[in-house]
Amino acid sequence: MLKIVGLLILGTFMVGNMLQGQDKKPDTDAVNLKLNLSLHNVVDLAIGQSSAIRYIQNTNVNSFWRWKNFQKTFLPNLVVSGTLPNFNQSTVPVTQPDGSIEFKEVSNLMGSANLSLNQSIPLTGTYIYASTSASRVQDYYKKQTNFSGNPISFGFYQPIFAYNWMKWSKKLEPMIYNESQRNFIQAIEAIAYTATAHFFNYLRVQTDFKLAESALKNSNDNLRIAKTKQKLGQISENDFSRIELSVLNAQKALNSAGMLLKNSDFELKSYVGIDQNQEIELQVPLNITLFDIDSKKALEEAKSNRPEAINFERRLINSERDLTAAKRANGLTATISGSYGLANSSESMQGIYNSPNRSQILQLTVSVPVLDWGRAASAVKMAESQRDLAQFDVQKAKEDFDRGVIVQVEQFGLLKGQLITAKEADRVAENGYKIALKRFQNGEISITDLNIALSERESAKRDYIGSLSTYWLAYYNLRILTLYDFETDQKIKYENPMLAKVLAN
Repeated sequence: MLKIVGLLILGTFMVGNMLQGQDKKPDTDAVNLKLNLSLHNVVDLAIGQSSAIRYIQNTNVNSFWRWKNFQKTFLPNLVVSGTLPNFNQSTVPVTQPDGSIEFKEVSNLMGSANLSLNQSIPLTGTYIYASTSASRVQDYYKKQTNFSGNPISFGFYQPIFAYNWMKWSKKLEPMIYNESQRNFIQAIEAIAYTATAHFFNYLRVQTDFKLAESALKNSNDNLRIAKTKQKLGQISENDFSRIELSVLNAQKALNSAGMLLKNSDFELKSYVGIDQNQEIELQVPLNITLFDIDSKKALEEAKSNRPEAINFERRLINSERDLTAAKRANGLTATISGSYGLANSSESMQGIYNSPNRSQILQLTVSVPVLDWGRAASAVKMAESQRDLAQFDVQKAKEDFDRGVIVQVEQFGLLKGQLITAKEADRVAENGYKIALKRFQNGEISITDLNIALSERESAKRDYIGSLSTYWLAYYNLRILTLYDFETDQKIKYENPMLAKVLAN
């Protein structure tokens, strides 16, 4: 009976645990699949979601609004202005017909309004306008109200021999906008280059970690075989100690590689915008289409696509603009202005528009520097010197730019052969290590020979990864230098989603 009761209690306890286990939901957060990433995956992630790309997109939107603001600068401008109220109660001096001055008390309320349509002409630096205006004055002492105004008036303002900032702005602002668009593409390519550097840094450390894991596993296998041989008296104490030491060294190498892998893992995820808890593993880019790049074509594309081409021209125009401004600012200046319209005054608002009189104004203002102690001449000479310096700098920058592109293309061509050689050396060293490991385990070679094969294997593997890194970094650097995709044989273009949202709204 005691056994039966005990079994019943135990069965009840087990059923309760089973039911409790059925009610408990699985921990889905514990499921974390490893993410395998290729080089192109990492580059696409960096371009699509990194913090660097958001900054570049915002900068591009800012340059777009600068361009739109410039386009609106020279459009017609409708302005309403006025003064209401303007109350004045005071004592003012009034000149009498005989020349004497008497102080009179005044008390009035004035108000005015003006509506004008303004337009600038950048080619000549001219301002023209059309306006209409009206004024009202109420005199509290005389108990009367008067109105005056210009029903319609046309006028202009024309500087002569002056620096025309509008004409130079028309030249420079389109260049600044086009340069910013190319800078946007270049900045994205720079992100791709940095992502590639992070990728191969992680891949190099990941390779070292896997090599360390393999070395530790093989060392443990060798130690297990050595222990068997020690029991049979088939191995010396010296060789056995070396095998034990190789296990310890392999464990130290694995620990060191593990710490470096964690640092590289954090840096890569932070840059491309991957969650730090996501496990990743990088794929070695083995399937590479090696191709040749024509230096002449690369140079043509660089001159056509890079922002430097616009920047060189803009620097020269800036120097000419500054020289013109220096010459015009310190020489003869004149301004001619004029207006033609209708004017009238009346005791009522409607009376202003009844039979108004013509109103004509023509004015010429001249300013001539007589003595400035050579300041104007020195300012012009300084601007001329800066222009000459800008021409020299631009010419040297063009030569350096051309030489940099050609040298980079030539170096890229040499990397192809280096990569092929490194790949073959990696294959040979891997096979050599496998053969050496089997021979060591069969007692045909010593631990020293095995360590030499292991060192050659690790060196060849690192050289191959380094050659891959150098090849791809050189390729992405060429993309930055030319803003051209030589794989697809087309110019590089990117859309700004932030700007697309701005245009959609």
